[in-house]
Amino acid sequence: MNNNHTNDYPQKRKLPPLSALTAFEAAARHQSFSRAAEELHLTHGAISRAVGQMEERIGVSLFARRNRRVYLTVAGQRLFKTATEALDALSQTVEEIHRHDSASPFLTVSCEPSLAMRWLMPRLGAFRELHPELNIDLRMAGGPIDLLSENCDIAIRRTDFGISDDYCVTPILEEVAGPVCTPDYWNNTIGKDLEKANWLHSRTRPDAWHHWKIANDMVKVKPANEQYYDHFFYTLQAAQNQLGMAIGSQPLVHDDLKSERLIAPLGMESTGYDYALITLDSPKHDPRIAAFCDWIMGNSTIK
Repeated sequence: MNNNHTNDYPQKRKLPPLSALTAFEAAARHQSFSRAAEELHLTHGAISRAVGQMEERIGVSLFARRNRRVYLTVAGQRLFKTATEALDALSQTVEEIHRHDSASPFLTVSCEPSLAMRWLMPRLGAFRELHPELNIDLRMAGGPIDLLSENCDIAIRRTDFGISDDYCVTPILEEVAGPVCTPDYWNNTIGKDLEKANWLHSRTRPDAWHHWKIANDMVKVKPANEQYYDHFFYTLQAAQNQLGMAIGSQPLVHDDLKSERLIAPLGMESTGYDYALITLDSPKHDPRIAAFCDWIMGNSTIK
């Protein structure tokens, strides 16, 4: 029986101390031990010893020393490039840790573009008045999200895709949707006849009309014309401009229906999807996230 378990464990990284790597990077960047020492508040001798320690650890010369000056060797140039990238990545990660800490004054929110533009952004001023200590960094994106890699604290999404069990999902409301248009377009332009309308489609939700027809047992109904837009937001804007009828969903058309800029003459039906808050952990564990989630959930205009 072979008792040699050496290969059962990953090899230990042959890395120099971080302090030595930092000293080397500064010396390589300045091409000077003296200037590196000034930047790092060390002595010239400390920089020289750190570089020597790295050369001994790696087994090659990193600097060529000529005429009381230092020049990077080819090996030094390679290590300098990687060291710079590694130290920059470490610095960025530490900055992100502080930015997403519960005591941070920043809260990064990723929200679907149409929901952000038509519902969230008009209301963020009210949230700011309640929580002036928080700065919302709003990023517009839809679909699946990796909160860690995209450096977000919260995502607001329509749950029409699979969400990892690693996330905490807090439903906001059940989505309902139906055809919307201006009162004049419905009453006068098409005379309350859906089949005389120009149906407005979104390439981001290409089956919205089809699903609505099935839900309302109107699969045989056809439009007079059809028009396609790149985004759901544009179809709703086109409906406001009396270019046709679009499938509008709550809460995206809430304000328009309330002000009667748009009407939903045929009512609205459940789409089978929810809008939800997605977080890495329970919102109550972070006061910034808890404040934002409580505000979303308690805002009656979204319901």
